[in-house]
Amino acid sequence: MEKKQARMKRALKLRSKIKKLSAIRLSIHKTSQHIYAQVISADGSTTLASASTTQAEIKSTLKNTGNVSAAVEVGKSIAQKAIAVGVSEVAFDRSGFKYHGRVKALADAAREAGLKF
Repeated sequence: MEKKQARMKRALKLRSKIKKLSAIRLSIHKTSQHIYAQVISADGSTTLASASTTQAEIKSTLKNTGNVSAAVEVGKSIAQKAIAVGVSEVAFDRSGFKYHGRVKALADAAREAGLKF
């Protein structure tokens, strides 16, 4: 099985479990250069908050956008934006990425900033 196909299979399995819970989800996506995070409503139709390393206010504080420190900043930012919208509890959708490195750093930073998984 190809690497991307395996990741998509993991993502599908995880998203089906989250859909059964009908919970608001914190979905992430990462590339080699950037990391993106969105808080998506329970029905999946609207994005309630978003943050990424491509945004000017986050990008200006970072030297590199594809490392763990960038993921920490995105995690803090998404938690603050979600709490401002009124969301304090989410299900973590890692999009099939393994819970390691930048994904773990983003999740830990969001937890420290007040978001509950």
